[in-house]
Amino acid sequence: MGDESRIRSFKNKGKDSEEMRRRRIGQTVELRKAKKEDQLLKRRNISIQDEDNIPPQENNIPSPNTMTAEEIIWGMMSADESLQFKATQSCRKILSREKNPPIDHMIRLGVVPRCVEFLTKDHNPSLQFEACWALTNIASGTSEQTGAVVQEGALPRLQQLLKSTRIDVVEQAMWAIGNIAGDSPETRDMVLNHGVLPNLLCLIRADTALSLLRNTVWVISNLCRNKNPYPDFNLVKPVLPYLAKLLSHDDKEVLADTCWALSYLTDGSNEKIQAVLDTGLIHRLVALLGSEETTVLTPALRAVGNIVTGNDHQTDMVINAGALSRMIRLLQHTRLNIVKEAAWTVSNITAGNSEQIQKVLVAGIVPVLLHVLQTGDFKSQKEAAWAVTNFTSGGTTAQLAELVEMGALKPMCNLLNSKDSKTIIVVLEGLNNILSAAAKLDQAERVAIMIEECGGLDAIEALQSHDNEKVYERALHIIETYFADGDADEMTANVANGQIQFATPNMTDQQQTPFSF
Repeated sequence: MGDESRIRSFKNKGKDSEEMRRRRIGQTVELRKAKKEDQLLKRRNISIQDEDNIPPQENNIPSPNTMTAEEIIWGMMSADESLQFKATQSCRKILSREKNPPIDHMIRLGVVPRCVEFLTKDHNPSLQFEACWALTNIASGTSEQTGAVVQEGALPRLQQLLKSTRIDVVEQAMWAIGNIAGDSPETRDMVLNHGVLPNLLCLIRADTALSLLRNTVWVISNLCRNKNPYPDFNLVKPVLPYLAKLLSHDDKEVLADTCWALSYLTDGSNEKIQAVLDTGLIHRLVALLGSEETTVLTPALRAVGNIVTGNDHQTDMVINAGALSRMIRLLQHTRLNIVKEAAWTVSNITAGNSEQIQKVLVAGIVPVLLHVLQTGDFKSQKEAAWAVTNFTSGGTTAQLAELVEMGALKPMCNLLNSKDSKTIIVVLEGLNNILSAAAKLDQAERVAIMIEECGGLDAIEALQSHDNEKVYERALHIIETYFADGDADEMTANVANGQIQFATPNMTDQQQTPFSF
């Protein structure tokens, strides 16, 4: 029986690599506004251009900068289009205040249905523009505020404006649609079911103005977003070839939102991951892992990490594109979130087969990973623990020996003092896998001594009184199986300077095949 067969015989109670790989868990609907590197669900247009060079008003029409809320609604309800324009512009400016815009007050006054009505004024694109902008900023608020825009039937009229000859109107209408799509899975699906995506794809051309292209890609990313539930993949799949081309764009905002869209589309089944890979974008996506722009690097790494949650073939495509050589730098990144994501990505690669694990070893990732396990912040340590334990589940005996020789036991044992039960369970499983591999070769006692010298035995013994039943059971199993004698002093002399050997049992010393620990 070869090393691979031995490992498979006790590997993780029969789990295969697909079961071992961990997709993202938990809610992804939460607002990420607190994290600058993450994409915003909604955007409010607060850039106020100098539009005050307006000729003196006749008929005592108030200036748009001095109108009260009551004057605004009076003007918007007027039949005079010049007054409608000034009042709507004033409404937009009030809603564009950077701090505390009176969105609810303007909704209560009834500006929303009037703005929606103004969207149909094709002969007056300036009025359409101001109405779009006002609706954009109302829709940028809470779900209730966004709902006020949707309930007045704004979406089909905004969609119609995507065909306007005025680029500023197109862009502002798109911005409003993006805020609607970003509000919830329900509004996202509403936008998709209205058939807006094909309108957006028509706007992705070589001659598209950069500002318009940025907004287009952001809206597309919102249409791909959220997983509770996922968007209908058949409706968003047509965007994939466009995203593949946009990965080569030189604007960082376009790149960032393109990568966010891909991170959403790869956060799902293997079939979805394969559809993304079939576009041929993986080499370019992996290349972006070398980006100095965190706004690009964060979603690019997330997308790559999602892809390696797929099957072994899909993981191989990522490895063959050169991802492993990027991981060393990412595991040493100054941003903790990047380190955590990189460790999570590596954990899904080490969840694979022994050939993939060997490539991780050859790439020189393990020492850096163990450094994260030893000194990283807890979230990164937790992901590194998963990476190491997955390694012990799928690696050959020789690979496990190399892992221990590199010093994996000490940081693993240190984490046994964690307050997080799940992390303790992961570490215990990893230690058990190493001991089990050693036991196959009658070397468990030697490894047990190394664990004891790391302080691991004391920690495991203490875990026998842990509140968590799974922690208690795993700790008890290790103690009873590998430390039952309680007297390993006679073996201590055989373990010098942290070096031990896995030797094939029942062989003479001359015949032993050394795997240096």
